[in-house]
Amino acid sequence: MSERVFVDTDIWVYAVDRSEPAKRERARAALAPRDDAHITVSSQVLSEFYTVVTRKLETPLSEEQAAQMVDRLAQLPVVPVDTDLVMRAIAGSRSWGISLWDALIISAAEVAGCTILLSEDLADGATYGSVRVSNPLA
Repeated sequence: MSERVFVDTDIWVYAVDRSEPAKRERARAALAPRDDAHITVSSQVLSEFYTVVTRKLETPLSEEQAAQMVDRLAQLPVVPVDTDLVMRAIAGSRSWGISLWDALIISAAEVAGCTILLSEDLADGATYGSVRVSNPLA
């Protein structure tokens, strides 16, 4: 049986960030295809990725490069951000004491049936609902 893994924006960004070679290598290793894990993202991750890699990196990607990468990421299972997910994230944010944006990522992971969230933004090993955070960059 394969595991469903949700990947947060920061891991995708580090996979292309030339200014952080050690994190780039670890992010790419975490994203390498495996038979025992299936990767999922959300529409939030797609939009955040595009914004960060075109505007916030030391050496930003071109809009064309970033759009092509988003197109490839969109081939993965993508959880849409809709009203139900936002309401679920609001409840999670209040319950877990985390930002709405982080709760939206966790809620998307839960909806997709993912048990692992690859992220540097939350505490490694922390559990939120049915999702455990794993920081592959640590």
